[in-house]
Amino acid sequence: MTLTLLTTHPWFGPFVAALIAVPLAIAVHRIGRLLLLRLTRNAPTLHAMVDKVRPAAAWLLPLIALSIVWQAAPDDLQAIARVRHITGVALIAAVTWVAVRAINGFAEGLLAKYPYDVADNLRARSVLTQTRVLSRTAITMVIVAGAAMVLMTFPGARQVGASLLASAGVIGIVGGLAAKPVFSNMIAGLQIALAQPIRIDDVLVVEGEWGRVEEITGTFVVLKIWDDRRLILPLSYFIEKPFQNWTRHSAQLLGSVFFYVDYAMPIAPLRAEVERLVKAAPDWDGRFFNLQVTDTTERSMQLRVLATAASGPQAFDLRCSIREGLINYMQREHPNALPLLRMQDIAGTPHLTSI
Repeated sequence: MTLTLLTTHPWFGPFVAALIAVPLAIAVHRIGRLLLLRLTRNAPTLHAMVDKVRPAAAWLLPLIALSIVWQAAPDDLQAIARVRHITGVALIAAVTWVAVRAINGFAEGLLAKYPYDVADNLRARSVLTQTRVLSRTAITMVIVAGAAMVLMTFPGARQVGASLLASAGVIGIVGGLAAKPVFSNMIAGLQIALAQPIRIDDVLVVEGEWGRVEEITGTFVVLKIWDDRRLILPLSYFIEKPFQNWTRHSAQLLGSVFFYVDYAMPIAPLRAEVERLVKAAPDWDGRFFNLQVTDTTERSMQLRVLATAASGPQAFDLRCSIREGLINYMQREHPNALPLLRMQDIAGTPHLTSI
């Protein structure tokens, strides 16, 4: 009697179909996962993407099977509309989840091919910047689209949307003004990803601060200052305002050291000392160095030392070591060559005073 009541229940057929469809979908998912992992093992990027979507795909296929079963059920079945709606919302969420995981997997697989923790990482930093900015933009768009599709499944949300469209004249202006920073940063993010005025790990001088690009998000850039502070700037800043990029094409830099000496300082031994200091410095990259008299005043000569280094921090350390070495050399070998002020007393006897 109980079995007869059960088999004659209106939900018996759809329920049995669901019990068959869901395990079948799970089996298809497992077989398909193994096949795709095997087929993409020679394509690291696709392999990473397939591996990343596995948790989300495990829900997607059963939800598709349930959706098909509920759509095939009679329309007059009690509560079928609510069940279809719940399944539809879950299916949209699962599709959004799969899309987000696929984008993340593709980005991770691509970045694995270009490690940027190496000495010559210009190409890797370029790929890293493009991948992160574009993937985050794509994920944001997918989530917004998924949320919009979920809301549109509710009649109330459709009525709100119709009301908003009816008053789009005023709301469009207000919304456009309010969303201007968001859209400007989004457009700036795409420009940065494509044109790449900055990249991850680039060395910048911004607002008088020297630091490295630590992170580029969908709305702002984090600059790690040399003293471990963080400078947060909107993406639009790097499109609208000037800044210095010391690693735009290469990390190599030409460092300069300026100092002043008296006219009594012989240049030849000082140039020999510069050569000794530079060649002994571990931060010098071996490309170039020189010493020149770049200016003169009525009291002293301005000397400039140029030396190359492989990166900004090394150039800074090299300049400091050259400056300290030359000061020690002049104090030891030519103390009278430091800038002096010449004066005469009433009798005409000259006097030298340090300045």
